[in-house]
Amino acid sequence: MTDSNRIPLYRTIWRWHFYAGLFVIPFLLVLSATGAAYLFKPELDRWEERAWRGLPTMGAVDADAQVTAALADFPGASFHYYRIPQAPGDAAVVHLGLTNGTMRDVAVSPQGRVIGAADPDARLSAWLARIHGSLLIGRAGGLLVELAASWAIVMILTGLYLWWPRGRGAAGVLWPRLSLGGRTALRDLHAVTGFWVAGFALVLLFTALPWTDVWASGFRAVRAEMGWVSGVQDWKGGANPHSAHDHRAMAAAQPAAPPPRARLDYIVLRARGEHMPAPAIIQPPGAPNAFGPPNGNVWTLTTLTQNRPQVRKVSYDPETSLEVARSGFADKHVIDRAVGYGIAWHEGQLFGFANQLIGVVTALALFALAISGFLMWRRRKPDDALGAPPPARGTARLRGVAAIILLLAALLPLLAASLILLWIVERLLLPHLPRAARWLGVAA
Repeated sequence: MTDSNRIPLYRTIWRWHFYAGLFVIPFLLVLSATGAAYLFKPELDRWEERAWRGLPTMGAVDADAQVTAALADFPGASFHYYRIPQAPGDAAVVHLGLTNGTMRDVAVSPQGRVIGAADPDARLSAWLARIHGSLLIGRAGGLLVELAASWAIVMILTGLYLWWPRGRGAAGVLWPRLSLGGRTALRDLHAVTGFWVAGFALVLLFTALPWTDVWASGFRAVRAEMGWVSGVQDWKGGANPHSAHDHRAMAAAQPAAPPPRARLDYIVLRARGEHMPAPAIIQPPGAPNAFGPPNGNVWTLTTLTQNRPQVRKVSYDPETSLEVARSGFADKHVIDRAVGYGIAWHEGQLFGFANQLIGVVTALALFALAISGFLMWRRRKPDDALGAPPPARGTARLRGVAAIILLLAALLPLLAASLILLWIVERLLLPHLPRAARWLGVAA
């Protein structure tokens, strides 16, 4: 491409990068911080439950007595599941649905005494998840996060184009020239960090889409229409009333099956031989299901691990406690398995601490991109304008950019909706507001 062709294209992509980055910066700061912390959800939950571990084991009672003790402390509550103690001295956790529609994790000592209770929605990890997913403002916040994620994809792709070496050496491309100081060092730090983190950031953004509202709803519809469904969706997204860990849906449901004849303790003994990843839970017949429609007339052993490829279920007859069904990750459709791998990666649980470390480094790099981008903007921003890059001439040469943006818009519905809104504002509103147009940098 000649210089005369390249300059309009470069300016146009720079403008896209500028506007996308300016919108995304505050969201990047919040989502990077909360996402990095949420990577350690298992550790946070264990820390909050530290008083429930390492208890004496002398005089231990069976699982049925522990459930009875928990129900006695919360009259009228319904028994949703029993979390198997991970170690002999750990308390069992009995998950109850209370009469007021809330949930409680009730810790019962090995001797059958209630030693604590926690609202699962009040846990630190749950608070981080609500900020990360909806900014604590419900569905509107979730839509804002989804929109920010869509524009973050645009920001990263356009940033990669701006970073492209074009014959330059490795300095300022693969490592920043910090010794030059000033604007050059800041620009290099921003560009080089963006290059090294781009791949991981795009993976994080795309693996977050199944949790969203608009994109995930469309994905669910396509998934059902194409027959890509095998079993229940076990992740939260797309306004699914039975999405994973939907505590409100679980609280609203009540056990429908008659009381089981087989003792819970028999099921616990069988469950220990399965070596289910912690936290392993046993759901009674008819209990609300943590991962889908209400449990059938069977005992069900499963796990709440975030490492989706390790999730499996074993069902037991309510009278004989014999195994009647078994299903696992391999039984799911390949599309669901791909989503499961992506979610496990996103949450930092696919391959242990290394996955968490990669997630933290990615979050820190995104945080650094947001800060350095803001500082670059403030340095070049004039007092009387937003400081957007000047618009390019020769738009006939920019059809490729338009095609790429339209392709992204087709894949990201909220991006498409925002582009339509921006077009309406620029074409219909800003011509009547020349000062605002000049300040935004969209006036000719």
